[in-house]
Amino acid sequence: MIKLQWLIPLLPVLSALLVHLLAGRLGRRVAQLSVGMGVITFLVALWQIVVFITSDQGPSWMGIGGNWGSVYLDPLSATMALVVSGFSLIVHIYSVRYMAEEPGYARFFMLLDLMTASILLFVTAGDLITLLIAWHLVSVMMYFLLGQNTESRPGERYAFWTFLTYRIGDLPMVLAAVILFQAYGALDFPTLFDRLMAAPDTEVFGMPAAITAAGLIAVSAFAKSAQFPLHTWLPYTMDGPTPVSALMHAGIVNAGGIIINRFAPAFVNADGVLHLLFVVGLLTAVIGSVLMLTQNDIKKSLGYSTMGQMGFMIMETGVGAFSLAVFHLIAHGMFKATMFLSSGDLIGDARRHDDVPQNPLYTFLVDRKTGKPTRLPWLAIGVVTLVVPLAILLLAHWAVSPDFFQKQGAIVLLFFGWITGVQVLFATHRLDATNPVRMMLMILLSFALIVIGYSIIGHTFETFLYPDAAFREALYHAAGLDAVTFDGLVILLGLIVLVGWIGSYLASREESLFGNRFTELRLTLYSLISRELYIADLYERLSQALLVGSKRINVWMRWR
Repeated sequence: MIKLQWLIPLLPVLSALLVHLLAGRLGRRVAQLSVGMGVITFLVALWQIVVFITSDQGPSWMGIGGNWGSVYLDPLSATMALVVSGFSLIVHIYSVRYMAEEPGYARFFMLLDLMTASILLFVTAGDLITLLIAWHLVSVMMYFLLGQNTESRPGERYAFWTFLTYRIGDLPMVLAAVILFQAYGALDFPTLFDRLMAAPDTEVFGMPAAITAAGLIAVSAFAKSAQFPLHTWLPYTMDGPTPVSALMHAGIVNAGGIIINRFAPAFVNADGVLHLLFVVGLLTAVIGSVLMLTQNDIKKSLGYSTMGQMGFMIMETGVGAFSLAVFHLIAHGMFKATMFLSSGDLIGDARRHDDVPQNPLYTFLVDRKTGKPTRLPWLAIGVVTLVVPLAILLLAHWAVSPDFFQKQGAIVLLFFGWITGVQVLFATHRLDATNPVRMMLMILLSFALIVIGYSIIGHTFETFLYPDAAFREALYHAAGLDAVTFDGLVILLGLIVLVGWIGSYLASREESLFGNRFTELRLTLYSLISRELYIADLYERLSQALLVGSKRINVWMRWR
């Protein structure tokens, strides 16, 4: 069974080689060759996970020699190999026509195959050296794909920007690998993780190996997954081809969540690092979601949306819900890839209509054609908005896991799920509809179906990804806080959300008790957000300062 695992990263390499050798003879038909190899890769990955699930065998490891140059078959690698090969196949098929008029047609498919191979090698790597090689190759292939159009100056500039940011993420990963090898004397993951779990307090260079390695891996994940303030490369890579954007936002940017899950045995002994993941993820989620609202470019808006979702993913790992982060990145990948690949149709529709085209579901709910708009009484909608989402969330999670509420991380996730549900219902209530009861019932039904399906699939996926219940409990326990601190943070977050709602309501009113102060504050905030918090401008100033400084050093040292 494990021998098939080697085919998963090797088949795209073979495809890239054939595309390069046969491009002159086949012309644009090399695209069909690349797609065909993508289909075979997907089928092998599908067969691999089916056999893994149906058989009684556990994780398997296989190396070409010694304890490196290996692949590792476990629930995480089998799942991600299927997901990546599936996304890559969709992008390949889409690119056949999309890239038809672009220069370098065969080169694009060769690079796309090599990128797919790099990602597949990354998710199936069985040792530290293979992982580092794949980790580096992903950024190299990303640089060439983003710079596919060699005549585009912005594309070339931001491709190099992405490459530099990824280099920032590579160095901590290399240091983490060195520390783990020095501490435990193993390169292959099965041996390394067994020794790490047996002796988590081992020190190297006078530092705790597990905690130090986990912190370095977290920093590396921040750079790869566009966490604040290392996020600027993500929204500025939109000059690259749309298929590349789809593959990047559906798979490559998820590398942070994958690498954290891969080294979960290190994080289970690093509670402080988990708290850092939560804070950085929460900050990134808020900033990314806010910046998304002020973008006038659809692809850039999707870029900031991805940043926000990656923040949620990192935040989930910070509360100990590692498997939920993987489930989140898979669901987000499917959703975001679809949005990127359909962004051209949306732009075309916007050009054909003076106003936003009416969606059939929106027309059914709001029904602006006939009747007089009405709204439900504020007291009734207040009770429904606050109580019903909480009841649906509690009942759904209690049905699948009665002990779910004993974990602090689960409470945090329920809190954010409740806030999200309340926000959706609140925004829906503000829409004018001739039948507000029907509209609210449809929204509640949709919310209930999503929550129930999410709960059942999420808990099932958690059992599959981490079958050891004791290890799952250890992850949640490591992410926990003392009761006083935890309760205080929940109350603080609740107050922040409440103040935000009240401020949003007051700022939206034409007249208020405070005169034009809210209007001025709103304009100031909009200016700040529209400039993307001046983070990109700050980096631009720093780069200019470095160039000026390097020129002065050049003059002083009389270098030519």
